[in-house]
Amino acid sequence: MDYRIAVATSDGVNVNGTFGAADSFLIYEVTDEKYSQGERRIFSGNEEALSDCRENSGACGENHGGCGAHSGGCGGNVHSEKVELISDCRSVVCTKIGFHVQKLLEKKAISAFDVDCSVKEALDKITSYYSRIDKN
Repeated sequence: MDYRIAVATSDGVNVNGTFGAADSFLIYEVTDEKYSQGERRIFSGNEEALSDCRENSGACGENHGGCGAHSGGCGGNVHSEKVELISDCRSVVCTKIGFHVQKLLEKKAISAFDVDCSVKEALDKITSYYSRIDKN
């Protein structure tokens, strides 16, 4: 089964971006358990909201009453637009993915993995996992 995996990485080596702060996703194409780097999809949505998420990473809930609680902030349409950007992917890999985003991803049947490792390690584990699932 062929599919795509979106990874929040700025350097292509480490998974080093949260979903909220990621301004792009590196897309990997997977065929027969082998993956190859594809395109980089750049999020060109609300730059002010994206900047706010980067500056307040992990603190959005404290400072603004929860993601999406303020106009255009860390949630709302920003997350929906990012989910749409990767809607053809089977999964997304980030260092942190909030509950609200996980629910948006579930509606699109996109699996979410929040990890702290290299891109290679994440892709090796995820492709192995899907290989076992797909054989059943």
